[in-house]
Amino acid sequence: MKELSRNANPSFSVGLADPDNVFEWTVTMFGPPDTYYEGGMFKAVMKFPTNYPYEPPTLRFTSKVWHPNVYDDGRVCISILHSPSEDPMGYEDISERWSPAQCVETILMSVIMMLSSPNDESPANVDAAKMWREDRTGYKRKVQRCVEESMEDW
Repeated sequence: MKELSRNANPSFSVGLADPDNVFEWTVTMFGPPDTYYEGGMFKAVMKFPTNYPYEPPTLRFTSKVWHPNVYDDGRVCISILHSPSEDPMGYEDISERWSPAQCVETILMSVIMMLSSPNDESPANVDAAKMWREDRTGYKRKVQRCVEESMEDW
């Protein structure tokens, strides 16, 4: 966290949720430019397991985010956050999954890239994936509501 604070990234900011608990961070992600999420400031919580870095942290948006790779409860579903084991569904190669060589900045930048490029082939939110494929105008409207709501949190 000290390293991320010293070398601020314009795509996100981090802090401790509780000064006495280094295993739970608050995260604010800024909607990437030239995407439907531009202008949004989305809050999230990142929790680290006690055996980190051998297992990945979890990341859950607390702001509403309409996206094929975000569950209704805000949990983010991307390969880099999946445990370092074989994918039982055979969709992901083990090299795409969590590795102790990953760092928090890599995770957060992967989530920012996810916002820019949804993966609708293996969705966490089937309705968002269907809308992404079949009704981009409706998808954009729904995301814009999320962007507006994220600004109301400030």
